[in-house]
Amino acid sequence: MRKLMETQDAAQLSWVVALLTAEDIDFQVFDSHVSSLFGSGVMMIPRRVMVAEADFDRAKRLLDTAIEAGPA
Repeated sequence: MRKLMETQDAAQLSWVVALLTAEDIDFQVFDSHVSSLFGSGVMMIPRRVMVAEADFDRAKRLLDTAIEAGPA
């Protein structure tokens, strides 16, 4: 697995998960339960979005294109 991105922003994480899911790219979110140790869903520890090495280039292009396009 290779790190596509990391964030402490729950909305950004949700958006990236939706993009990857829509394009049928397998991914995992690492560290999603660590913040629960700090209570109340505080996102002190960044979540890492990981994709398979074989899907990394496609996922990176998708993310870059979506960022360039900006909000709809």
